[in-house]
Order: sequence, then C-alpha cells, then structure tokens
Amino acid sequence: MTTMGRMTSGVARQMAPRAVAMAPGLTSSFVREALHRAIVGVGPLPPAAKAAEAQLREQRGDVDRAVHEVIENHVRYAGAQGFVTNIGGVVTAALTIPTNVTGLALIQCRMVAGIAHLRGYDLDDPRVRNAILTCMLGRDSVDKLVKRRKLPAPPMALATAPQHDPELARRISAEVAGELVARVAGKRLAVTVGRKVPVVGGLVGLGADGVNTWRVGRYADSELLPRARR
Repeated sequence: MTTMGRMTSGVARQMAPRAVAMAPGLTSSFVREALHRAIVGVGPLPPAAKAAEAQLREQRGDVDRAVHEVIENHVRYAGAQGFVTNIGGVVTAALTIPTNVTGLALIQCRMVAGIAHLRGYDLDDPRVRNAILTCMLGRDSVDKLVKRRKLPAPPMALATAPQHDPELARRISAEVAGELVARVAGKRLAVTVGRKVPVVGGLVGLGADGVNTWRVGRYADSELLPRARR
C-alpha cells in the first residue's frame, strides 16, 4: 500500500465509528436490508441465485468458472460509480445513509450470495447470511476479529455452525457497516488528495470500489468451500 493509501485508510477508519454513531441506520438495518435486496433482487438486478445460475449455464456447469464470472461482473458493477449510486438509492430511500455506501453493500452482498449459492449453500439460512456478511469484511479484518474473539470463527465455520446466534448476527452487521463506511470514506479522502494531480482523482474514485469488491470476491471464493448442491 502507498503512503497516501495508508494515510487515507487510517483516517477513514478513525472516522467510521463516529459516522456509525451519528446514524443508527448504519448498523444492522441497512446492512441486512442490502443483503435481503441482493438475495431477492432489486431494480435492474435479478436475485443473486438466479444470476448465479445464469452464469453456471453459460459456463456449461463449471462451478469454478461461474464463480469467477460472478466476481468479474460485480467488480464491473462496483467500478461504475453512477450505477452503484443509483442502486444504493433504492435501499436508502428512508434512511440517512450515503447511497454509495449502500450501493457497494448491495453489490458485494449479491456477489458473495451468488458465490455461496453456486457452492451449495442455502441463502435462506440465517447462518449462511452471517457468513456472507462476514466475507465482506475481508480476510485481514476477519482474522483480527477472530483473534480478538469478537467473531467466533471465519465465514465457512459460521455457515455450518450448529445453530443460529441472533446476537452474533447483530454484531456482524455492525462490523460490516463500519468497514463499508471506512472504505467509502477512505476513497473520498484519496480522491480529494488526488485532485491535486490531473486524472488521478478520477482514477482513484473509479477504481477503489472495484478493487475492494475483487478482494471480497476472492476471499469468498477461497472461504466458502463446496457443499452438495440442491
């Protein structure tokens, strides 16, 4: 990571808890709503499982190739700033949350849900939904939270836990909300700094969401191991 990247990331993570505290809707409500919309479909986006099945047909039943296509498609969605903002507006209509935050949440939820479906997980299972949201934190954040005992286990273990824990679900939603706010705040700060150099600001704004989405997708791909598909 560059010096500017480390600076913006650090400042953004300091800002995130304050932003969450200022807007209670930034906790479980908007994160769970984004996940629900991703699974059932919203606007021009069909349900996650339906889109994933379409990719599986295109890849002639090759699950790994279908997963790769799901990731690539959602990286493109995330990189399209106008698309992210418009989709995010569907979720934030009644909430005081920036549309870019919810748009990114929706796209990443949908991508990970599609991967989970292709790997044989039941998207209606609340344990699987916890695993989907945990994947969105990324490997480094999950490892730290597990080490600090704020999470009991990584996504795969959460998806196959003996029983669902509602309190854990709320905790995961809050962690994801903070992470998303930090990412978007970091991107905006980097864009502000980048404006001093022609073109750089635009490239930062366009690429940050795409790169973050690609990392989340790769983590979900490696973490959600195959189960028997229904």
